[in-house]
Amino acid sequence: MPPRPLSLVHTEGESNTSAARAAWTARQQDAATRDLLARDSDAFLHQSLSSPCVAAIAKAEGIWIEDTTGRRYMDFHGNSVHHIGYGHPRLKEAIKAQLDELCFAPRRFTCEPAVELAETLGRLAPGTLDKVLFTTGGSDAVEVALKLARAATGRFKTLSFWDAFHGAGFGASSVGGEATFRSGIAGPLLPGAEHVAPWASHGCAYGHDNLEDSARACANMISYVLGREGDFAAFIAEPMRATPLVPAPGFWKAVREACDRHGTLLIFDEIPTGLGKTGRFFASEHDGVTPDIIVLGKALGGGILPIASVIARHDLDVAGDYAIGHYTHEKNPVTTRAALTTLAIIREEGLVERADELGAHAMGRMRDLMARTPHIGDVRGRGLLFGVEIVTDRAERRPDLALAETVYYRCLEAGLSFKISQGNVLTLSPPLVISKQDLDRALDIVESAILAG
Repeated sequence: MPPRPLSLVHTEGESNTSAARAAWTARQQDAATRDLLARDSDAFLHQSLSSPCVAAIAKAEGIWIEDTTGRRYMDFHGNSVHHIGYGHPRLKEAIKAQLDELCFAPRRFTCEPAVELAETLGRLAPGTLDKVLFTTGGSDAVEVALKLARAATGRFKTLSFWDAFHGAGFGASSVGGEATFRSGIAGPLLPGAEHVAPWASHGCAYGHDNLEDSARACANMISYVLGREGDFAAFIAEPMRATPLVPAPGFWKAVREACDRHGTLLIFDEIPTGLGKTGRFFASEHDGVTPDIIVLGKALGGGILPIASVIARHDLDVAGDYAIGHYTHEKNPVTTRAALTTLAIIREEGLVERADELGAHAMGRMRDLMARTPHIGDVRGRGLLFGVEIVTDRAERRPDLALAETVYYRCLEAGLSFKISQGNVLTLSPPLVISKQDLDRALDIVESAILAG
């Protein structure tokens, strides 16, 4: 049996093996729920952030999930799939109709929904990004993007950030920098996957204590590393880190220029941040930078079906003699119909603009709360993806992991679900369809949980 790591901070979520989780589980007295959780634990391989589970879900509708005891939670996590809420009536009808019309298309054949989705994404994407491949998950889509970058550049090395998450496959874990997914049993990983420390507004690896200086140092380091050996195929990153961390003004323009100088492709992983979540259709729009490749996933299937996409510059269509994304469901008419309908709902219901407006309101409320308690070190984000950093004292901004977990379970008890990032950041990602009244109700729960100390 492999040795257990001495200490891991699960930057992608709260630990499912902590004392706080054990206490939560002990408080769940419903016999049917306890039985289902026990069956789950017996049947599934155990892994961090998953099995054993926190609860058993019986229903998902709109902004709500409901457990087997009938307790309802506003879902501010949703694995980032729930932009249009759960079970959107228009989406369900479109899926049902597609099942009756055409339920599957084998490989080597095409179908109308798949072609229409590729064309639609090509129109929505910036610049000349109009060549597409579909996969069933974001991790696979990231690996397609990496293969394409190799084909287009003739190089194999990649550069990315420590602590970033790009998926659970070997290639995606290699370019990721999150210890839970790439340390210990995961190695050896993909050769040539190099990393740099990310920028940060405090606790910066480059020795700075403000966002602007840290971002400048980080951009300089990226340029230095790309030029050091001159043979990097791609730099891959989230345009806004989903922990969440917002880049400093000008950061991505500096990185774009460095990539251009050194012949390196820029890949933006928009799996959690795209499709309107940040108040722009693509998060990179905030920074006025066009990447060479965009990766989408999660919410693309409308919170019902799994589908992800790679969108590349037209001139990067250079791998025709190789199979870089040859998946069984590559052109599935049902999943592509779900994605087409999801895109239509987001655009026609004005959800991008809604995320911008409601996000500003939510972060304003949390910043007001920050002024009333020393336990909030920062409030940050864009649109309806924002974080509240829990600290022992704002002056020193030491992470308070114990209080963050306490707040998390208090919020669960009160009917609000979210995840903790980096051990101490309450990461709040409500559906774009949420009403202002429900958003305020959720923020009331967060406020009460933090002020309880």
